[in-house]
Amino acid sequence: MAVPPSPPTDGDTPPAEPGGRTQAWVMSAVACTVLAMSLMGGNDEPSDNAGPPPSTRSAVSAPPAGQPASKHLPRSRPLRLLIPKISVDAPFTDLSIGPSGQLEPPPAGDTNLVGWHAEGASPGETGTAIIAGHVDTTTSAAVFVRLGELEKGDIFHVDRADGRRATFEVDDVETFDKDDFPDERVYGDSAQAEVRLITCAGDYDRSVRDYTDNLVVFAHLR
Repeated sequence: MAVPPSPPTDGDTPPAEPGGRTQAWVMSAVACTVLAMSLMGGNDEPSDNAGPPPSTRSAVSAPPAGQPASKHLPRSRPLRLLIPKISVDAPFTDLSIGPSGQLEPPPAGDTNLVGWHAEGASPGETGTAIIAGHVDTTTSAAVFVRLGELEKGDIFHVDRADGRRATFEVDDVETFDKDDFPDERVYGDSAQAEVRLITCAGDYDRSVRDYTDNLVVFAHLR
């Protein structure tokens, strides 16, 4: 695995979080080819924003015989993430794979901003949509500071450019050690319309200027 990027800090000083605990967002790093393959998803329906070329988007398997096709929406750019339980109401920015082969984080200067992997599935589209956000910055708490409060059955929404609101139900909330991050489980393609909400968790390791864990919320389209 590639070496993960350093979190946004001033020198070796970790960002401050209310209550004295320190965290910053950083996604588990994976090699460019693995990440690019595992994040691709969705269908080829007409959309209001272009997805990656068809040759780079992984195929989604059909449901077993006798089972109905999964519920999904056509591709559309997400505009706003709303999680009522933890008071999140944030706009989206596009995220892409950087030169290091890792998904680049949202800009650290805006504490109320989430990013989505714009070359993968859009939220509500068949496949696994990836949404990431900072838990805090060098100056204050950020958009996903309360993400760990979500539980199975909680509801959140994504407002989309096509005027539709995609509603998701939380299936699970888990924390993973970055040294044992389940890439395929988190990023792998799906025959359903699913979302992963990702931020950092665990302790800040000054020796590597990074955090020990990632928090992942697994959810499906209702």
